Amino acid sequence: MAFFRNVRVTLEMIKWEHSIFALPFALTGAMLAARGIPHVQQLAWIIVCMVTARSAAMAFNRWADSDIDATNPRTAMRAIPAGLLSRSFVGGFTLVMAALFVLAASQLNRLTLLLSPLVLLVVLSYSYMKRLTRWSHVVLGIALGIAPSAAWIAVRGSLDTRIILLTAAVMLWVAGFDVLYSCQDVEHDRKEGLFSVPSTFGVTAAFWIARLMHVAMLALLIVLAHAFALGPVAYVGIAAVAVLLCYEHLIISPGDLRRMNAAFFTMNGVISVVYFLFVAADLMLHR
Repeated sequence: MAFFRNVRVTLEMIKWEHSIFALPFALTGAMLAARGIPHVQQLAWIIVCMVTARSAAMAFNRWADSDIDATNPRTAMRAIPAGLLSRSFVGGFTLVMAALFVLAASQLNRLTLLLSPLVLLVVLSYSYMKRLTRWSHVVLGIALGIAPSAAWIAVRGSLDTRIILLTAAVMLWVAGFDVLYSCQDVEHDRKEGLFSVPSTFGVTAAFWIARLMHVAMLALLIVLAHAFALGPVAYVGIAAVAVLLCYEHLIISPGDLRRMNAAFFTMNGVISVVYFLFVAADLMLHR
């Protein structure tokens, strides 16, 4: 049936499997809130919230950027500009995912339900930021960075300011790798009047800005570990993240972006999972 084909193409378009970028950080926030493993029902609804919020955000991004994507050789074969999906279908998919997100948030506690429209506003607004500010990367970082704080609220029903350290760290991590990813589109962005750090400052400067963001991220992870009195296993995890980030920055350079997909998709997925596993192990060892 055409409907199921469209759903399959949509899931491929939004790369739903890349939910793994932010999901481990959300699970880290949940485990810090519970000082161990949260209730299985809480974990299940947190995962549903993460997947549906990201799916809504990615589908909306493809919907909002379809005209821009059509003019960019790198993105011209995405589903909407290539004619594989209609804007109306993708818009409908976005609304369904947003509704499922609110439904999942309502199953956690009152505060998560009340904040769910604000979360949707943040994650959807990124799609228009490149038209407004060179720091759109930071908005994307905030969109993913709220995951650990949201997970904390899902478990506790309130917010502890300490978890904002992890939100800030994820924000800088995401913003840094989005700055790098945007280096592929410098000429197109300048031609179309779109804003980004690379199109404003140049590719070489963008690499240095991304490096500074990632150094700041590591510093925040250390402060977070101290704030939560985490043990040595967590610090080993931070060291592992530092090594992986260094490798990410070594396999690409301002003059060679050929391995960008490996740096962007593969390494960042590994980084989030590694950090979660080490923090989770530390929490379980010191319960």
